Amino acid sequence: MKIEKNKSLKNNNTFGIDVRAREYVEIYDEEDLKQLLSLSELKDEPKLVLGGGSNILFTQDYNGIVIKNSIPGIKIIFENEKHCLVKTGAGVIWNDLVLFAVEKNLGGIENLIAIPGTVGAAPVQNIGAYGEELQNTFHSLKGIFLDSGKEIVFEKEECKFGYRESIFKNELKEKFIITYVILELYKNPQPVFNYGPIKNELDKLNKEIFSIKDISDIIAKIRNEKLPDPTAIGNAGSFFQNPEIDKEQFLELKKEHPEIPCFTTPHDKVKIPAGWLIEKCGWKGKRIQNVGVHEEQALVLVNYGNATGANILSLAQEIKISVIKTFGIELTEEVNIY
Repeated sequence: MKIEKNKSLKNNNTFGIDVRAREYVEIYDEEDLKQLLSLSELKDEPKLVLGGGSNILFTQDYNGIVIKNSIPGIKIIFENEKHCLVKTGAGVIWNDLVLFAVEKNLGGIENLIAIPGTVGAAPVQNIGAYGEELQNTFHSLKGIFLDSGKEIVFEKEECKFGYRESIFKNELKEKFIITYVILELYKNPQPVFNYGPIKNELDKLNKEIFSIKDISDIIAKIRNEKLPDPTAIGNAGSFFQNPEIDKEQFLELKKEHPEIPCFTTPHDKVKIPAGWLIEKCGWKGKRIQNVGVHEEQALVLVNYGNATGANILSLAQEIKISVIKTFGIELTEEVNIY
């Protein structure tokens, strides 16, 4: 275990923001982590856990220690006729886990293919896409409290999952590090393909029965076509959450904007695509010096080169103000801002 000083984080965040961590360490197992947390000189130092850096915006140097979680490993730890439990190290690339499941025809996470980041970050955000969320297959996770070094297992009901929400994003933010995640995947998959773009592509296959590989291939194709590659242009995917509003507010908006799209939610709210709101406010494809809104997907803010985190945050704030003025809806950032 090597602790580096004054470490550049430019290659550790997909926005490509060039900030520095006062100290930086990469961990590969729980013993590394326990050893790190036992160091008396680090006890009171601020700690930030990094996975793939795909959901973070740095606006300044980090005056503490950044812990890069690189715990590896994917293995099946239990199975029966219907399902199996897959235990995965928090440092595994999320997409590698999806590909593992699809290759073994284990259903449940195929719709979440091509989402950037690591497995450890997935429960924090309760990642979701195309009608599925992580919580639908989540079984449990293991982790360690950063202050005490105490190990604990969280069952599903203890994680307080919501739309892009969890206990790890709120009460336990910067207090807990996830080391392993266990998912319950299914041997007789029931693919979900109700979203229009997916169904349209499946119809072209001219098949009566679709495999989870069919689904994952199509979703990967759709995502890759509409979302920019962060290795080519700095971005963190969707910058804002899709807002949920009361039905009464939606009906009022619909009078003025009959074409407004929406999705119903299980908790009697109406979800509005944030990308549509941003596009209607004229932001799609707009560039201001080194920052801008992607020309194909209005939810994605991009770093065209040498932008600072403050530049990107300023753009995000301008977008939020315009959406409030036009629609009376306040957008919430999906990315974590430091």
